[in-house]
Amino acid sequence: MFQKGKKNPHSGGLNIMIVGCGKVGMTLVDRLSKEGHDISVVDKNAARLQSVTHMHDVYGVVGNGASFTVLKEAGIENTDILISVTDSDELNLLCCLVAKRSGHCEVIARVRTPDYSEEKAYLKEKLGLAMMINPEQEAANAISRILYMPTALEVAPFARGHAEMVRIKLPQGNVLTGKKIADLVKELSGAVLICAVERSGKVYIPGGDFELAAGDVISFIAPVRDGRKFLKKNGFQTHQAKSCIIVGGGRAAYYLAKRLIELGISVQIVENKKERCEELSVLLPQAIIVNGDGTSEELLNEIGITTTESLVPLTGIDEENIMLTLYAKEVSNAKVVTKINRITYTGVIDQLDLGSVVYPKYITSEAIIAFVRSKTATMNNNIETMIHLFDERVEAIEFVVGDQSPIVNLPLAQLKLKKNLLVACINRDGKIIIPGGNDKIQGGDTVIIVTTNTGFHDIEDILR
Repeated sequence: MFQKGKKNPHSGGLNIMIVGCGKVGMTLVDRLSKEGHDISVVDKNAARLQSVTHMHDVYGVVGNGASFTVLKEAGIENTDILISVTDSDELNLLCCLVAKRSGHCEVIARVRTPDYSEEKAYLKEKLGLAMMINPEQEAANAISRILYMPTALEVAPFARGHAEMVRIKLPQGNVLTGKKIADLVKELSGAVLICAVERSGKVYIPGGDFELAAGDVISFIAPVRDGRKFLKKNGFQTHQAKSCIIVGGGRAAYYLAKRLIELGISVQIVENKKERCEELSVLLPQAIIVNGDGTSEELLNEIGITTTESLVPLTGIDEENIMLTLYAKEVSNAKVVTKINRITYTGVIDQLDLGSVVYPKYITSEAIIAFVRSKTATMNNNIETMIHLFDERVEAIEFVVGDQSPIVNLPLAQLKLKKNLLVACINRDGKIIIPGGNDKIQGGDTVIIVTTNTGFHDIEDILR
């Protein structure tokens, strides 16, 4: 019935059980074990489980994660958090229900079906879920944010939507090239803060003397409206895309099309299965549904790839998505956002210069890891949001600060902060502050930290 990997000695981390070791499960095993947690994994597939236990120092159990006997064998009684990420929504929800009744753990379910996602609040309450996450919906949200600001490579919301982290590439001849960060700070008057810069494969948390150059990929944080103003002022186009071709008609396409229609963007979906086209026609009456092969040059030209303002390949096959992106960049000026499912070839993908790339598995794992880290923090702090930038070399973390935290009510200039770290933004009751040295953090604020250090669990980790 079950199979052992090497069991970690207790590391001071949490006991975490992961049910399902597909792509998301494997990503979670890799990243959570690196953060010092004791991991047990449950999967019906013995060969897949054996591969996981050989690659990582985890404990594996072969079986059905919704079975009390299997969960008990895997250590549910001592589990702090159970994460169910099998391919079946129903199994994930049932695993969480059984775990909640048979242990004392927090439970997280991956749920992808639109019907369930629309009942998210109800299911969370009735099943006692700590988190219910939908990778396709989260990916669609990420893509729609980029199409709202097509100049950006990536747009990530912070401070409950009041602030955003924007990643852009500086083109040759842009007015920002040759400028020092200190001069920009004076010009921007606290509206925008450049947090991180990637140049020639190296990532920097820039100080005042850092000089921007063409080809730099920069991440800046700003209140929502100020980010667009900053881009417009410095020669970037800021209007949202008005039209979009989506290739592939799966769940992600449905979520994305629905969101884009809400934003007033006209949508065409190309799908090769006739039955799915009929379903989408009913679900999305305002979209144009085209039944055909989305990789056909003839069809793409017929539906207007040369004139559309954006294209999003969502075929489910990474190679097809990449080829469609490269083709679109050759024949049009469309903003292209590429969804990549596999996360093992990020270096190669970066070299292709695809532009905006979205990894649903990363989005899912980061939301879960942020939750896990908040559980290991002190009672005075909590992690609200976390994203990784530049292939996990930079972390941007939003902490809720407690009244008793040692960093409150002191000017930032007096805090002994670790190197390669910026206090990028303070959210005080919805008011966004891009802080200077004289600003103070108060209890109840949420604070965004950007750093090349890793593994922060607590706001106090910023101190030397």
